[in-house]
Formats: sequence, structure tokens, C-alpha cells
Amino acid sequence: MATLHWQKSSYSEHGNSCVHLAATAPGTVLLRESDAPGVILATTPAALRPLVTRIKAGTLSAS
Repeated sequence: MATLHWQKSSYSEHGNSCVHLAATAPGTVLLRESDAPGVILATTPAALRPLVTRIKAGTLSAS
């Protein structure tokens, strides 16, 4: 398996509360949280886009 190149989200605060992204095969994006780096979610850019849009707009609620 090739080495993954994880990129820290620019929206993550300093410290250990960080979201990391890595691109693998074309059309696949991996996500992990720094507190649980062994838990990795796979998605597509198209599925991730609405989430990122809502985070940037500040319209994502915890409920």
C-alpha cells in the first residue's frame, strides 16, 4: 500500500482537535480525526462537498 499523505484541515484549531484528509484512488477521499487516527472514513469529493460548504458557512449544527 502506498504511503498516504494526510493534509490537516485549515479549519482545525491548534492542538489535537484536527481533521485530516488524504486522497487515494481517483474519486476517493479519506478522512480521520486526530484523536482517533485509526478510524478512517472513505467518501467521494461529491459527497464531501455539501459538508464542507455547510462548515464554511457556519450552518452545521450538532443536533
